[in-house]
Amino acid sequence: MSKTSHNGGCDHAERVAIYALRALPVDETQMVEAHLAACVFCRADLNRLRPIVDFLVAWPTDVLRPSHSLQERLARRIAAETGGDFVLPTTRQCSEPDWEEVAPGISCKLLATDCEQNRVSMLVRLAPGVDYPPRRHAGVEELHLLDGELWINERKLRAGDYNRAEPGTIDQRVWSETGCTCFLVTSPNDVLGLTPEPE
Repeated sequence: MSKTSHNGGCDHAERVAIYALRALPVDETQMVEAHLAACVFCRADLNRLRPIVDFLVAWPTDVLRPSHSLQERLARRIAAETGGDFVLPTTRQCSEPDWEEVAPGISCKLLATDCEQNRVSMLVRLAPGVDYPPRRHAGVEELHLLDGELWINERKLRAGDYNRAEPGTIDQRVWSETGCTCFLVTSPNDVLGLTPEPE
């Protein structure tokens, strides 16, 4: 990728784009943030890129994954421009988990299961206007909202927000007016239905 761009030729353009994608190594983040504070061109680039990145977060990964033919063309171009060897990306050994509709308007993609810690990691999508069933938490639950808006009891979360629920607490109502996607780390033993907490 060339270091020059439409932002006046600033040599930080690549790093700003990677920063917008939240893929910049931690040790470079402070340098880029300091540069952004001083460079009006890079700030403008970042402001243009952020809505695009936020929009793409909600897209299914199979839509975003380039085709094999595109990967091959890119690999040939990179080899030609750098004088390096032509190398295709390695084929993924594991398949991408599928989305599963677990209830009308609620889809989940199970990412990982930790049997020792009794935890699961998953992506959850709620369609607009859909309620998640009330439940009592069997363990700590951590939720990161990726897009849309989500109500948990009386608290409204927006994209980027985090929510932590302690064991034994009850989510009486979880719903989304807009539809949403969240990353969830939770116990598979949550009790569905509103169950009074033990005294």
